[in-house]
Amino acid sequence: MTKAVSGFSKLSKEEKINWIANSHFLNPEEATTILRKYWNSDADLQKLHDEFIENTISNFYLPLGVAPNFLINGKNYTIPMAIEESSVVAAASKAAKFWSNRGGFKATVINSEKIGQVHFIYAGNKEKLQQFINEIKPKFFSETDSITKNMQKRGGGILDIELRDKTAALENYYQLHATFETKDSMGANFINSCLEQFAKTLKEEAQKSTILSEEERDIQIVMSILSNYVPNCIVRAEVSCLVSDLKEDKHISQEEFVEKFIRAVQIAEVEPFRAVTHNKGIMNGIDAVVLATGNDFRAVEAGIHAYAARNGNYSSLSHAKVENGVFTFWMEIPLALGTVGGLTNLHPLVKMSMEMLGNPSAHELMQIVAVAGLAQNFAALRSLTTTGIQQGHMKMHLMNILNQFNASETERKLVVKHFEKHTVSHSAVVAYLEEIRK
Repeated sequence: MTKAVSGFSKLSKEEKINWIANSHFLNPEEATTILRKYWNSDADLQKLHDEFIENTISNFYLPLGVAPNFLINGKNYTIPMAIEESSVVAAASKAAKFWSNRGGFKATVINSEKIGQVHFIYAGNKEKLQQFINEIKPKFFSETDSITKNMQKRGGGILDIELRDKTAALENYYQLHATFETKDSMGANFINSCLEQFAKTLKEEAQKSTILSEEERDIQIVMSILSNYVPNCIVRAEVSCLVSDLKEDKHISQEEFVEKFIRAVQIAEVEPFRAVTHNKGIMNGIDAVVLATGNDFRAVEAGIHAYAARNGNYSSLSHAKVENGVFTFWMEIPLALGTVGGLTNLHPLVKMSMEMLGNPSAHELMQIVAVAGLAQNFAALRSLTTTGIQQGHMKMHLMNILNQFNASETERKLVVKHFEKHTVSHSAVVAYLEEIRK
């Protein structure tokens, strides 16, 4: 059993690595070599990475790929994607090319409102609390002037603050529910700073209120924090074309393809077990672009999945229909993204990704990310309803298996040729490799 360590955060990086290597690995020298191997040779760049988080010992690399030929609102994009899963970038690229010949993707930001809340306990008269909040509401705005000044110059700021009675769910529980516009910033620090000032103002004003009784003035602040659920920060992405323009597969007619495709979406709308995997495919595209552009994919994931369950059952994020001979496939999702602040100004590859996209505004990035998710979903559903998902995926996975067994260039060529006519599986590839090596 490894002994506990004290003062670990104060150790140098070398000391941290030595302790980890000697405490957790049978071969400390090998562990140390691997950790150092992934350091950046540029000392300044490594120092930058070391300071992103705490207790840094190495870098954990993900491949950065690109999906070209995305036509969005009449503009061409090459989309950067940071992801480790095989076939995601290839599928996105294939879908982009498919729709570039059919008018491309349309995307619209419907709203960009973000949310923060002050959670507090109040054991008193509800009407008096509402009267008190109405009276001090202007102070919430005036006492955050120093925080909101720069945001207001960019056209953002605090939109509204309202009292929400949550006592039906939890005894004496209320919220100050605040909405914000943060423009090109994701705005987490801005929102949280405003909320903490709201809490301070609420507490101080309650103490001297003439509306509340002495007992009612004892408002207990529980916490002040932004919400990653942003149901009014919505972007819509869609594609459409005549059903007759969908002919691409010689094994299936346009009409049969559309019928199966729509049925697949309907299944995800009513069956949560399918919906989770269906939406995971959408997130393959979304997360990859969110990561490549230095945004918070955990926040995006949590908010989008909450939105998928907003009606009480977890359901498909995307939808499809045919009307008057026109096939339409669309999705509306909540996305809180930023193009300034955070890693966007620090990480060299994030800056490159942003430049590759034409240094988009937050609204434009929302559209690009949503389109990447819709494209990924279209590609997956197209495969599922025609050739099956494994044909393309396992061909990509074949390379991972060959790398795992250190296949030579000659072996790779033989294996690839063999599996052009055989089903790819891990055991089949290993067996064929062993046969070659005999």
